[in-house]
Amino acid sequence: MTSPTTSPDRTYRSPAGIAGGVFLLALGAWLGFDAVVRGVGRTPWMALAGLLLGVPLVVAFTIRPAVFGNDDRLRVRNPFRVITLPWGAVANFRSGYSNEVFDQSGTKYQLWSVPVSLRGRRRAQRRSLRAQTEAMKTGGAAQSGADQRATADRAMDELRELWEKRAQAETAQGEPSVRWAYEIIAPAVAGAVLLLILGLTG
Repeated sequence: MTSPTTSPDRTYRSPAGIAGGVFLLALGAWLGFDAVVRGVGRTPWMALAGLLLGVPLVVAFTIRPAVFGNDDRLRVRNPFRVITLPWGAVANFRSGYSNEVFDQSGTKYQLWSVPVSLRGRRRAQRRSLRAQTEAMKTGGAAQSGADQRATADRAMDELRELWEKRAQAETAQGEPSVRWAYEIIAPAVAGAVLLLILGLTG
């Protein structure tokens, strides 16, 4: 007897955040390389320590965040933690000035990769109003409300729908788990310590 296979993950990330992170990393690499090659005295060491601190933090807040959802669980990859929530452990989603998920104990986890954009919501509302106006003029059908919603709101709608559909499934039960991202934390701390040492010994 074969075990049921888990559906592929739906992935939610912020294209703007990734683009900003790539730009900052490229800028940091250029400035850091220049300081290491051309710097004198303690400058190359300060540049290396700055890169050791800065690169993990830029990656953590821009490129790393992602939300993955499949039939069994929600996995939230935030800057410094990875939270795994079986659908049965999810209590609610909330959208306000940030998008959040709550587990059954009431613990809140922010969805960093699905940022709320008030400007995006206003643009979506304007598109919806224009579509309704055009439909009234032409006598046609307006686009559905889902098509007019902001990207982050559509993502939250999809996650809520998946949760409501799968919360009672046998394979979607379990306890939340949280793992710290030591691959981000360790080099950033090392860079901060090195900068402190260089500063104190200067």
